[in-house]
Amino acid sequence: SDTTPNPRDVRSPAQGSVTSKMSGNIQNEEFDDGWMDLSRDANAGGAFLGGGIALVFAIIYAAQLSFMNRDRDRYKETFRIADAIAAGARAFLYREYVCLFVFCLVIGLIILGLPGLGWKSMISFWFGAFLSSLSGYIGMLTATYSNVLTTIACEPESPGEPGNLNAGLRVAFKSGSVMALSVVASSLLGIGILYIGFEDEDKDAQGRREIWETISAFAFGGSAIALFARVGGGIYTKAADVGADLVGKVEEDLPEDSPDNPATIADNVGDNVGDVAGMGADLFESYAGSIIAAGTLGVERFGNAGIAFPLWLAGFGAIASIIGTFLVRTTKTFKKTGDKAEQIKNATSVLNSLLWSIRFAILFSSVLVLGLTWIALGLTFGTDHKESWRLFLTVLIGLLTGNAIGFATEYATSYTEPPTVSIADKSYTGPATVIIQGLGVGMLSTVPPVLCIVIAILAAHALVGVYGIAVAAVAMLSTLGVTLATDAFGPVADNAGGIAEMSEEVDERTRETTDSLDALGNTTAATGKGFAIGSAVLTALALLNAFADAVNLSTVNILDEVVLPGIILGAALPFVFAALTMLSVGNAAESIMYECRLQLNQKFFDGKELDSQKCVDICTTESIKEMVAPGVLAIFMPVVVGLMVGPRMLVGMLAGSISSGFLLAVMMSNAGGAWDNAKKYVGKGMLHPNNKHPKKTDEYKAVVVGDTVGDPFKDTSGPSLNILIKLMSVISLVIAPLMTTDGGDGTRDDWEKNRWWHGLIILIILVIFGITYQCVISRFAALHDKDEIDAQAKKRKNTVEMKRRKSVGSIEGKEGDLVPEEELKMEPEEKKTSAEVAPPVTV
Repeated sequence: SDTTPNPRDVRSPAQGSVTSKMSGNIQNEEFDDGWMDLSRDANAGGAFLGGGIALVFAIIYAAQLSFMNRDRDRYKETFRIADAIAAGARAFLYREYVCLFVFCLVIGLIILGLPGLGWKSMISFWFGAFLSSLSGYIGMLTATYSNVLTTIACEPESPGEPGNLNAGLRVAFKSGSVMALSVVASSLLGIGILYIGFEDEDKDAQGRREIWETISAFAFGGSAIALFARVGGGIYTKAADVGADLVGKVEEDLPEDSPDNPATIADNVGDNVGDVAGMGADLFESYAGSIIAAGTLGVERFGNAGIAFPLWLAGFGAIASIIGTFLVRTTKTFKKTGDKAEQIKNATSVLNSLLWSIRFAILFSSVLVLGLTWIALGLTFGTDHKESWRLFLTVLIGLLTGNAIGFATEYATSYTEPPTVSIADKSYTGPATVIIQGLGVGMLSTVPPVLCIVIAILAAHALVGVYGIAVAAVAMLSTLGVTLATDAFGPVADNAGGIAEMSEEVDERTRETTDSLDALGNTTAATGKGFAIGSAVLTALALLNAFADAVNLSTVNILDEVVLPGIILGAALPFVFAALTMLSVGNAAESIMYECRLQLNQKFFDGKELDSQKCVDICTTESIKEMVAPGVLAIFMPVVVGLMVGPRMLVGMLAGSISSGFLLAVMMSNAGGAWDNAKKYVGKGMLHPNNKHPKKTDEYKAVVVGDTVGDPFKDTSGPSLNILIKLMSVISLVIAPLMTTDGGDGTRDDWEKNRWWHGLIILIILVIFGITYQCVISRFAALHDKDEIDAQAKKRKNTVEMKRRKSVGSIEGKEGDLVPEEELKMEPEEKKTSAEVAPPVTV
């Protein structure tokens, strides 16, 4: 291992070597051949241009939604349901953000006190955390405001006609666009403001690089919020979803989003806090992290041009994305005519039409970005510069990689494609084979994204060195304004369908129309997760190179006595993190299941009304307390390893975590998405075309179990892993000054005598905190009398079964107990819900 403080060579071998100590003035003369006279203000111009236009259109779209007709007099019950969902989402985010405010305040003060960081890093951290929180909150508010508007928009224009699919699509997609453009605007404007405030062009290249290392705390703040928002929201949504599915669909045989299920409202709330607020904060950090990594790596090699190009590229990408949002529309309508096979054919045709509408918008935006890239190069490097065509090809590589990963993910998870159909076919032999097939499909689905990322890294590095990897990440995320909108509109459509199911005021055809939008949302959500994971890998690799550059590690030997253990430790971290989140979902879901059983028992025996708010409160409390352990692990592991052992082991740990985290995230997300769509494949009757009630079959119950296993895979653990690898990389870059000597020119030795105990103290504090926290929260756990609830549920089901058989007198129960005749006479004249008259299912 070569740890001598030699400057890092960032050029490809064919381009020769360049010293990293070259002054800023010399670099500016060599690369300042563009149409602009590059300076601090000109460099940030692209960020302010793209961010400002994105903010304007986000406001315009939000205003258009606010001016839409909200006929509360006609749809009183519909709006009551929507208001309950919105209130639950606001309550969760309020409690989560209060906890995160305290956390960010403490971390910011710690950053202020650390040597080599100071008040600028603290301000950057707080600013990033604030804008990330704001992006998620805006997305959640817009989604909960628009879900009922989507339901109403899908209403038939006149009785007997099909629902208005295009109107519902435009409303839901416009809602997603508000969040996507808010994320783009806040990220670009935030980086632009910090750069203008901290930049000093009189410094040499190393000094200007250190400014970008300070700005990297902005990405750290965004990552911290993204991690807790994604993990906390993911635990919330999947605890509610798993609890609602197992009790409602499997035990009580209730339909999707049934008002007789106490967890239905919590399930719909979870779609917003997990899939909207969590995804918004996640991609905010990816977007900001890729730009910061490009600026950090580009300033030493290209001077002002290396800073200006990624900012102008991202700014032009925001403009291209806005144009893409206008292209999402359809002329198709879902008509429930003909026999079952004809209806399935029609539904598939509608889904393919919707998918191509989304694909066209993304592809058009990508082509537009490619054309605008040449303008960005002309403004910064000049079109005649020898590096311009290399950078142009690097942007092309990033765009192709993002779209290729999206298409590969769509193929692996769509119910019109063979991988998902193969899972549905295994339902004939029960849930075990469904789960086995889904795991196999998920594992195989990692191959295309891996090949895409590997090819992108090799090609980008061959063209422009490590700076090319960062530029490829910026290019992949340049169309975020439209790609994130395609993901964010899915929960809105899902909520719209849930509201249509629970409300008796909307037309029956409205639910059929929202189902088409929901099917599209499930596919685009899986595609969005694949896109987020792929971009996270490129961003994390760019940040890893920036960290190695910051601590002056020019080469690292993987057989080194500290590097190889670091790789092994890093490879284990994603599995530990995924396990913690999966266990958290299981614990929270168990609480929801017993609460649902308790309320159903109380309604049957005592006539007590269902209390959906109680399920919302349990999900909120459980998710907030369960998100702490994974978050602490992700934030403090780089600090402990870096301070206790040194930067070489930290580089190994980051490399190991990126490798295993990437594969595990893709496998879990794609397997979960395939299980989900296999359930829809069977539920729509595509497995049994001649069966009028496909959701009453054993095959449907088998795929429901698979979908329940896949829920935490695709919506909690899988998406959270891409935040884990980015967060650890950006934290390493932030604390790099703690691992250098001689004013940043040298690298500290491993196991330095007067430094390693700092990491040990932090490790001991974390262990004590973990044990104490676990003891405290276990005393405040939401406890149910499980044996009593199960006994009452069994008694209720026996009673319902006996009534169904119209038995008289004393009849032997299913478990051998005698059911007294008096217990069979409970309110015989009262109208019973579907939860009380359904036949029991033994699980």
